[in-house]
Amino acid sequence: MTFHPDALPDLSGKVYIVTGGNSGVGYNTVLRLAQHGAHVYMCARSSTKAADAIGKITTIYPSAKITHLPIDHCDLSSVVSAANLFLSKEQVLHGLVNNAGIMATPFQLTKDGHEAQWQTNYLAHWVLTSHLLPILLATSKTLPAGSVRLVNLASSGHWSAPKGGINFADTSLESGSTMTRYGQSKLGNVLHAKTINALYGPNSPSAKGETGEIWTAAVHPGLVKSELANGAENTWIFKTAVVIFNIFGLQQSGDVGSFTSLFCAASPDMNAKQSGTYFQQIAEAGWQSGKAKDLMLAERLEEWTKGKMVKEKWIE
Repeated sequence: MTFHPDALPDLSGKVYIVTGGNSGVGYNTVLRLAQHGAHVYMCARSSTKAADAIGKITTIYPSAKITHLPIDHCDLSSVVSAANLFLSKEQVLHGLVNNAGIMATPFQLTKDGHEAQWQTNYLAHWVLTSHLLPILLATSKTLPAGSVRLVNLASSGHWSAPKGGINFADTSLESGSTMTRYGQSKLGNVLHAKTINALYGPNSPSAKGETGEIWTAAVHPGLVKSELANGAENTWIFKTAVVIFNIFGLQQSGDVGSFTSLFCAASPDMNAKQSGTYFQQIAEAGWQSGKAKDLMLAERLEEWTKGKMVKEKWIE
């Protein structure tokens, strides 16, 4: 289908959170939502970078309402603090766009003891979502179906996940490649979106029981010019690939890269049957791996993650 964010409706009175919102796809997602009147919370680790990004947007759209929400995905205590700070300020939440991510970085453990890509891309977003689910559901109960959305930024890189999809015995994958670790984290994002859809989507017990309904999507934004690969271990490979992509016109701007996220987060053209879909540019159902379609794997990942996060006391 054809979609352009200019077609978004007036979003005045609506509240969104976008992680990794100070650059790339996230920045343009914030910009477009704010352009249409939404109050957007821009999640970013650096207050300086957030202020610079907000300043650029308000120069273009002086009436834009954007608030920096400090967060560090490599520190789960920061993720919990960000969720609690938001909850202390707002009574509603219409959309959560889990956009932040790192790609093919050298092996590193976070202070919480998890591999950096696994935590940044998947675990931190899972924890943030878990703390915000009550307000998402509460908001949805007062509005027509489809008014509340969850968008997880995924990637075609999920095809590079290890055999079996998720290595539950060793999620750090220290002996694996950088892309295998990246693929596992992105597969986690896809499966998480499908789990939320199963639990709270249009055909879920939650929706049928009138306790709240959340539409979800996993989004591959396409080949986008961004800072995502800056920390990649095999930097020369990515730089070479970028040159080739540019020569053949295959790389998109951050603005175009945000279009599918915006469709899934706020467009009235998205319908209930599309909830839980893995999308690619622009707002089309994407090519996903067999493991990305495996709902039993999604259920197992949810059980594993919940058990891990309860044990580590990041959720109750």
